[in-house]
Amino acid sequence: MRELPVLDIAPFLADPSSSAGQRFVGDLGKACHEIGFAHIVGHGIDPAMEARLLDQSRRFLNLPLEERQALALVNSAAFRGYTTLGDERTAGAADWRDQLDFGPEQLAPPPGHDGPAWLRLRGPNQWPASLPDLSTVALNWLDSMLDLGVDVLRALALSLGQPADRFDSAFIPVHDLHAKIIRYPAGNPASQQGVGLHHDSGVLTFILQDDVAGLEVRAGDEMVLVEPLSGAYVMNLGAMMQTATNGYFRATPHRVISPAGDEDRLSIVLFFNPAFESTFEPLDLPPEIEARARPERVDLKGESIFTLFGENNLKVRLRSHPDVAARHYADVIGTPPAG
Repeated sequence: MRELPVLDIAPFLADPSSSAGQRFVGDLGKACHEIGFAHIVGHGIDPAMEARLLDQSRRFLNLPLEERQALALVNSAAFRGYTTLGDERTAGAADWRDQLDFGPEQLAPPPGHDGPAWLRLRGPNQWPASLPDLSTVALNWLDSMLDLGVDVLRALALSLGQPADRFDSAFIPVHDLHAKIIRYPAGNPASQQGVGLHHDSGVLTFILQDDVAGLEVRAGDEMVLVEPLSGAYVMNLGAMMQTATNGYFRATPHRVISPAGDEDRLSIVLFFNPAFESTFEPLDLPPEIEARARPERVDLKGESIFTLFGENNLKVRLRSHPDVAARHYADVIGTPPAG
């Protein structure tokens, strides 16, 4: 496999029961079983909105460093805010990228709440005061992507022999989508690692790439470079979907290598996360699908993939951001608070 499949969702959006709509369902299920990645085209997301989001993202990343650092991720128990180069770790090593994390505007739980620790993953965003349009376009894009993600999940449910609305309740009316505006600077002085080899912890991921390549996907024993495709979102599966399908669908390992040329790489990544309260127990699959399942309930580090999304998401975030863990989750990790 040298290229990702290119799948046009437009016929499914127009009429899921049409022959073209059903063909998309079959092609999507095949891609998710064989490689776990695909280009999604025909999605109907406004290209002008995408262009504005990319423009506002570049404006943010070009703000003075001290203005970006005022929004430091460590300020937020919800892991919302800015991360400087080298401050996030994947596969045990520092990633050469800086980024702004955001999600839907939410209220944080009150101090001293007696609920599970993963409730702290909800909270407000941090936005730069000097770029008031960034929050507007980012949150509007998030709303548009919610509709697309639900439609993709309905097609996936049908491909698994399930009712189309099988996954709806995990996202409607409450969801915990999380997005990142990411810059991978050219000229990494330490290594090629933009972000290390990993698989995602949620259900689906959508990636809006600029025209600088760098995403690599593991296919068998090789890493395949995903060339940017205009008008497409790269879609891949996370560990919760792997668990739900008993391994019939896989959360495929992938990484990003630092740009080899002089241009930085920019991507907007949406982790299409369900509500933290959602559980993804293995589905009752048709026998012909179950026979091709590959049960695996551990991640790349050999740790258990939890069926409760909040637990799974918090585990990964604490591992990636030890500074946030020390400040906001000392009771979970068993160390005194930093500072």
